[in-house]
Amino acid sequence: MKVLLLGSGGREHALAWKLKQSPKLTQLIIAPGNAGTANIGINENIDPNDFEAVKKVALKHEIDMMVVGPEEPLVRGVKDFFLNDPELASIPVIGPGKRGAQLEGSKEFSKDFMFRYGIPTAKYKSVTKANIEEGLSFLDEMKSPYVLKADGLAAGKGVLIINDIDEAKSELKNMLDGKFGAASEKVVIEEFLDGIELSVFVLTDGSAYVVLPEAKDYKRIGEGDTGLNTGGMGAISPVPFADETFMKKVHRKIIHPTISGLYGDEVPYKGFVFIGLIKVGDEPYVIEYNVRMGDPETEVVMPRIKSDFLELLEATAAKRLKDYTIEFEDHTATTVMMVSGGYPEAYEKGKEITGLDQVTDALPFHAGTKLEDGKVVSNGGRVIAVSATGNDMKEALAKSYKGAETINFEAKYLRSDIGFDL
Repeated sequence: MKVLLLGSGGREHALAWKLKQSPKLTQLIIAPGNAGTANIGINENIDPNDFEAVKKVALKHEIDMMVVGPEEPLVRGVKDFFLNDPELASIPVIGPGKRGAQLEGSKEFSKDFMFRYGIPTAKYKSVTKANIEEGLSFLDEMKSPYVLKADGLAAGKGVLIINDIDEAKSELKNMLDGKFGAASEKVVIEEFLDGIELSVFVLTDGSAYVVLPEAKDYKRIGEGDTGLNTGGMGAISPVPFADETFMKKVHRKIIHPTISGLYGDEVPYKGFVFIGLIKVGDEPYVIEYNVRMGDPETEVVMPRIKSDFLELLEATAAKRLKDYTIEFEDHTATTVMMVSGGYPEAYEKGKEITGLDQVTDALPFHAGTKLEDGKVVSNGGRVIAVSATGNDMKEALAKSYKGAETINFEAKYLRSDIGFDL
């Protein structure tokens, strides 16, 4: 099979690494890819949101399947573009259409969906400039801290958690005035839930589903989960507190009603559902849905899947998941993200990365890299995710950190406390 994988981050490198292991794969094209994926398949330097360019690459390589890594092409409707084009319509796309992608593309859509299907989540109110007074009154009814979320996609930066009521009201006005562009023309105010978070990943063919390994990621830039939010500084899988009793609740109260709700709403959905959960006491609540795999969670989920991943995606495309049993490895997987100095604020690109070929006991997944004059250089805030496996978290983390020590670039930074709370 010839597979086209859209995206350029650590998630896509990990997906490419896993797909490459399948005997069913004959060719892998990554668009645009990075310096790491260049060693696995063919990189095509296009914008994944330029659907005409995606079409050219798909036809040029005569692909048999497309896997969509990031959320933006899905929210913009790349699946619908394929379905509505006679030359592309027969190519299966792993990822939902525009309507299903609203689970991530609109916080209001996803909250409404959860309330309709009785899926446990925080209380909320949607606010625009037209009903801002209602929003301010709702904040008065809530307890501190106050959670404000841009309704649309804001590149992971559209969520504010504020302790002071006056600051929360001021920031609500700032968001509605365009702090996050069009993404915050509508803002969802949410009740704050206090607990410990984890990510659960489901692959569905529209009716049946399989649950992939769960993971816990670390979003803050500073040790002890302090400082600014990032795209993710590391991850662990499995998650020790997600025991069998807790996961049974997640299945019954969240996963099953989510998939049956999509089916009930007649939303065709073949792809990943990432469920961001919080454990409050012993109960699971949904913080958010994403319509693709997470990053850096994919970098620990893929090393834990024993099954042929391409075969799994084929079963999804053909609506055969009800007959599929997924197998996991017994080991623990960890990843540690190496980032550019200054990230998530201003940082420099183009720094040469050395030591990658000397890493022996870990998997360096490229997140923000490119090839320049034969050298690997940094090309983003998050640069390399160093993944490793071990018999337990301690062993896996030791290998991840040893790998991160071997890899060098100017002003590199990483958190030395991944897994500290477990």
